[in-house]
Amino acid sequence: MSIFKAYDIRGIYGEELTDDIFYKIARAYARFLGGPKKIAVARDCRTSSPRLFNAFSTGLVEEGVEVIDVGVASTPMSYFANGSLKVDGSVMITASHNTKEWNGCKLCRSGAVPISGATGIKEIEKEVLSMGAFEPPAGVGSITKVDVSEEYSKHVKSFANLKRPLHIAIDFANGMGIAESVAFADSMLTYDSLYGEYDGDFPNHEANPLKTDTLDDLRALIKANPGKYAFGVAYDGDADRAGFVDELGEIIPMDFVTALIAKDMLASNPGAACFYDLRSSKVCEETILASGGRPMMSRVGHSFIKEQMRQNDAIFAGELSGHYYFKANFTAESSSMATFALANIVSASEKPLSELVKPLRKYSQSGEINTKTSTPPSEILAKIKEMYSSKAKVFELDGVSVDAWESEGYWANVRASNTEPLVRLNLEGKTPEIMAQKRDEFLAIIRA
Repeated sequence: MSIFKAYDIRGIYGEELTDDIFYKIARAYARFLGGPKKIAVARDCRTSSPRLFNAFSTGLVEEGVEVIDVGVASTPMSYFANGSLKVDGSVMITASHNTKEWNGCKLCRSGAVPISGATGIKEIEKEVLSMGAFEPPAGVGSITKVDVSEEYSKHVKSFANLKRPLHIAIDFANGMGIAESVAFADSMLTYDSLYGEYDGDFPNHEANPLKTDTLDDLRALIKANPGKYAFGVAYDGDADRAGFVDELGEIIPMDFVTALIAKDMLASNPGAACFYDLRSSKVCEETILASGGRPMMSRVGHSFIKEQMRQNDAIFAGELSGHYYFKANFTAESSSMATFALANIVSASEKPLSELVKPLRKYSQSGEINTKTSTPPSEILAKIKEMYSSKAKVFELDGVSVDAWESEGYWANVRASNTEPLVRLNLEGKTPEIMAQKRDEFLAIIRA
């Protein structure tokens, strides 16, 4: 399987991904950008990241680039470095939420604009594959160290608008959320932490809040200390995603977090556009509308969402996977801005977070159901489009979506995985009965 993915470059270190491959990727990336002068390079705390940083920096230097060494940092910090230092591009060396044996990188142009499979990664792959083993250097660059943590802290903290002090619990999962925590210093938001030491082996649990069992320790801490915490936060490995639990230790669906943050931001930005991805609950659209905003649906995937945000001058977007995007952070993720946004909301209310979330628990969701299939996914999608076009609104923003909300009380999205032979179903109904009936109906078609 290729290490060149739809949204980034990723593989098992020492097998598909080696220092030599990374060196070639760096040179190909510089050539793809047309001879950049300055590139910011950051890395996570994985044990292989220092070696990969050396390999990538060597490749850039040999292409005549000045490498701005941001050091050990979160992915949101790397985006901030890109935008604030006005460099020609940036690289974040990370495998995000993947387990310890993985590593890779996320590539951007200037302005923190991501490079995806459709906008450059495949071209970089071709260049890497055609590159000779001992291609001579094209130029001589340099490496300059720059610490952006203090400026990033000020930047994120400017988003805080707490009406009273709050105390929260944070599970750093031994990953890059630790770097993000600089934003909470000397603020009205204090915290107790779990697994707050860098360890690229992630010894306590996977750094992936999408797997709800990774939230068990955070939930247990909150439940063991009733009344102590306003809510809890769990970061993924590179801290560009976050999961949240309320003051009772109950998991808050990530699309509900999108709805809450959008509502809060629209209070000071009336009429602005806010995006939610097409797997999100109908309550996102309803909440944004009721708050005076323009609800807009996005494709799944950070590169698509960021592009749509820029095209529509959106102030915020939330993705069901726990990515929260802010125009104020160069149209990129900031889990700490999302944390401050929730803190702003709770601090301004007499109600606890669980009560603020309660009105959003209106409908019944299937969750994402993955089906392995030997049938080409394109055939399945075509069949669904054919069967439902006469019964409901059908559109193809990402896969095939069926919207029968007004007529039958449900919507569904069926799409193919970018990386595996899987078909993914997300469905929501106005009642549990409608959801179950339609879920089974769509699964029967997918699995036929």
